[in-house]
Amino acid sequence: MDLRNNSLDRFMSTDQNSIEQFLSGFRQTIETGALRLRDIPEDQSQMNKREDKWSPKEIIGHLIDSASNNHQRFVRAQLGSALVFQRYEQVEWVMKQRYNEEPWDQLIQLWKHYNLHLAHLISVIPEQTLTQLRPLHNLDRIAFETVDKDQTTTLEYFVRDYVAHLKHHLAQILGDNEIDSAKSSPEPQY
Repeated sequence: MDLRNNSLDRFMSTDQNSIEQFLSGFRQTIETGALRLRDIPEDQSQMNKREDKWSPKEIIGHLIDSASNNHQRFVRAQLGSALVFQRYEQVEWVMKQRYNEEPWDQLIQLWKHYNLHLAHLISVIPEQTLTQLRPLHNLDRIAFETVDKDQTTTLEYFVRDYVAHLKHHLAQILGDNEIDSAKSSPEPQY
């Protein structure tokens, strides 16, 4: 993938206020998403449309797992120059935690508050750290919108990629075309 003409340009900031605007949009997505998720009744939240797809509870569980893993990645990225992180087995994590057995409102609250914390974390990362070029990374294997191993990337790209992944899965649950969901995911979907 030639990132100069593709997703890197889409995710990189172009002005001083860009990261603040991005974070404002992220917080709005979290707040609005949580309100809309609460409109889904408990019984419907655990129903898959097809056997090979996740239920809304399982998708939100997956997003909680993603928040947990990326929380550590965003902190660790500030402690070194590489963006190389351990992968996690997404399908197995969802299966082992049996999210369909947890109360829907509890999952929504955990998802909401964890992501609000991530928005805070991102807001306090120095701009120099966010935009530092990182030639050593494994975003070719762990990012939602992958980056070729030969391409340089940034923590800002990875942060924005996290939010694109979150919006993709919210769109699966809410059936929203307004939420950016251009990429299909390899894991089971609702």
